[in-house]
Amino acid sequence: MKYCGCQSNQNKEDLTREVKTHVPNPKQMEDVSSLFKALSDKTRIRILFALKKHELCVCDISTVLEMTQSAISHQLKILRDHDLVRTRREGKSIYYQLADEHIHLIFNQAFDHVSEDSHHEENL
Repeated sequence: MKYCGCQSNQNKEDLTREVKTHVPNPKQMEDVSSLFKALSDKTRIRILFALKKHELCVCDISTVLEMTQSAISHQLKILRDHDLVRTRREGKSIYYQLADEHIHLIFNQAFDHVSEDSHHEENL
């Protein structure tokens, strides 16, 4: 092990070996990175937030977000490709909903975090 120069009473080899076992593999890191890229667009966040409350069709999402159906469809494709939304067909209509409970949890955690930071800044 090479010397890093920091002061610690812990055995560096044991510590780094333990931490290394918890680092995700490259495929997992790529998947998580891809997920965050998909979530990094404001329009997609707005779509997911709308779907958090109700299953909606493209025209409903378009109305809620005041955007064209074409723009919404483009963003929904990206969300589908990343398994963030799923579809249900009813006759000629396709309804979108969040893919699973994990998406709800990600959103709840993100908004809790942002709200916490905002509250913290108010108290400074």
